[in-house]
Amino acid sequence: MLPLKRFCKITMADQLIVLGDDARRLSTRLSDLTGEDLDVAVVEALKQRLQRVSESKPAPRHGAQEQDRAARMARIRVIAADIREATAGNVSSDHSWLYDDKTGLPR
Repeated sequence: MLPLKRFCKITMADQLIVLGDDARRLSTRLSDLTGEDLDVAVVEALKQRLQRVSESKPAPRHGAQEQDRAARMARIRVIAADIREATAGNVSSDHSWLYDDKTGLPR
């Protein structure tokens, strides 16, 4: 069997399929307003959005993932300490009330 690439200029990986009605309507409107081909209009819009998002987000810090994990663990420890304090003396591991005194089976 011969590969599809040999006969087709466009592969499935090269295609962008837009299924949403809003996306199709907006991209067509943009294309009509700019006079650009639909592909060009969409690519330019994506480039501009990507540039805006990239500029607005801070660059990742070195070791940021470890710092975020450490911060989450610290918050978890605080919550656990609050729970221990709130339940001090009120928690028991005695579950004998669930079982029959004679047989030891659940009641």
